[in-house]
Amino acid sequence: MKAPAAPVARTVVSRGLLFLGLWLVLMPSLEPADLAVGLFATVAATWTSVRLMPPEVGYVRLLPLLAFVPHFLWQSVMAGVDVARRAMSPRMPLKDGFVACPVGLPPGLARNDFVSIMSLMPGSLPVGETADAVVYHCLDTDQPLAKTMAKEEQLLLDALVVVEPGG
Repeated sequence: MKAPAAPVARTVVSRGLLFLGLWLVLMPSLEPADLAVGLFATVAATWTSVRLMPPEVGYVRLLPLLAFVPHFLWQSVMAGVDVARRAMSPRMPLKDGFVACPVGLPPGLARNDFVSIMSLMPGSLPVGETADAVVYHCLDTDQPLAKTMAKEEQLLLDALVVVEPGG
């Protein structure tokens, strides 16, 4: 089942505006010939974007996504410090192992985005998945990884609107 026409049109228009904005940043000329090329490039990029990632799979809400970025950067820095501390301290115990973290996102693009983002967090690495969980290898299985991943998933879900397959 396809997404309603209004969200599809909104997605196409917002992608087009983002591509046009990118063109204006990269080529800040308002000469008619440059604008014509920019409009052509914008239409081509938007068409390609819609063909490669149809709006039916969902869309991104920009403000919650922008709020997610500083949180993600801070968590990455803190996790990197933790990994460095563990690596430099010979007495720091490591209890590495595998943890299955339940995930609410269905298999597909949104889950892949989530797993890709979480793979950038030091100390845990996604190594597999089941229908309802992602399996991580982590440096310390005593840490509340499943709880942390559930919180991160919710923050990402605030920025994404996922259209369920067939729904």
